[in-house]
Amino acid sequence: MAQLISNQRHLFDIPADVAYLNVATMGPLPMAASEAGQRGLARKLRPWTIPDTDFFEDTRRLRPLLAALIGADEAGIAFVPSASYGLATAARNLPLAKGQKILLLEHQFPSNVYTWRDHARQSGAVIETVAARGNESLSDALLGAITPDTALVACPQVRWTDGARIDLVAIGTRCREVGAALVLDLTQSCGAMTFDVREVQPDFAVAAGYKWLLGPYATGFLYAAPYRRGGKPLEQNWITREGASDFSRLIDYTDAYAPGAERYDMGERSNFALLPALQASVQLILNWGVANIEATLAHQNRALAEALEARGLTTGPEADRGPHYLGALLPDTAPGDLTARLKAENIYVSKRGNRLRITPHLFTSENDIARFLSALDRHLGWRVRTASSAGSPAAGLPPAPSDPSGHGGCTI
Repeated sequence: MAQLISNQRHLFDIPADVAYLNVATMGPLPMAASEAGQRGLARKLRPWTIPDTDFFEDTRRLRPLLAALIGADEAGIAFVPSASYGLATAARNLPLAKGQKILLLEHQFPSNVYTWRDHARQSGAVIETVAARGNESLSDALLGAITPDTALVACPQVRWTDGARIDLVAIGTRCREVGAALVLDLTQSCGAMTFDVREVQPDFAVAAGYKWLLGPYATGFLYAAPYRRGGKPLEQNWITREGASDFSRLIDYTDAYAPGAERYDMGERSNFALLPALQASVQLILNWGVANIEATLAHQNRALAEALEARGLTTGPEADRGPHYLGALLPDTAPGDLTARLKAENIYVSKRGNRLRITPHLFTSENDIARFLSALDRHLGWRVRTASSAGSPAAGLPPAPSDPSGHGGCTI
């Protein structure tokens, strides 16, 4: 059973007067990750001290950790610098025929749209955009759109604009029933929401590392299903070839790749600064446990959603959104510069469309939430509808478990 995690602010360089509720835009590096990255970067000061074997050591250590995040085998993981790189790799290895359908979600993140637009132009496939209507969930809308004409479904686990949740187990089952490929962008969920490739069985899945994985920019990974590991990579680089670790024989050119999804690794993957930083962040997430992170953020956001609903800002049914994500529907009267006003008070959220996107993490304190709601009331010019629905000064957050770390703050 998942357990709530005590407040982890002491592991981050976040001042007490900063309410950072914007992980969906960029997750902060834990201090341990920053230190690991700095140590790695400093090695380049004296490159003669870096042995040839170290070109392979960071990826060797990190690959199984990334696999553990999604219930995958180590051989299924490739290193990519971005979601778009991973999606382009998937597209290259998923040939389509003229007239076949590609299903995308309305308001899907651009990187997971442009790739498929280009693929459709080249193949003659047709893109169909799926939207929920009325009280229909986005999952139900997507399930209903998958037909025998569907060749490919590309979607996230949660939609980036509002946190709408996709039932990927059901989607994966339906894709297999009609013979459609499934490509996932897990950037807005990996590290904060449980996911298991064995249950969903996607053809490919990609996650950028700089959001919920709390890693550096220009890091990420691609998962390829066992039957998708013999394809064509985007690049033809040396390090993914069979026998590449023997530098004395690199001119013995070979067409054979290293086993598994390693053939899809980006060029110059041996980044001595970024990979140690990503490893430190991923190890921290695994130490916490993704299921525990999900439960803790769900607990935290459930109370915050109630406080927002009391102010007339709807966030949608809990079952239909990611537990780590809140997209509060703003009224037409909301000031256009609302996020700038909040930023001036050291409160950081984002706006996507007509929704205020609020994405806290384990470092978020009760004071952060109270400050955010108080500022929101002032800038929207509203009051909580009833005193009873407002709850405590900390916006109705339930009592926090004790903090065994001794660093203070709430446990949610």
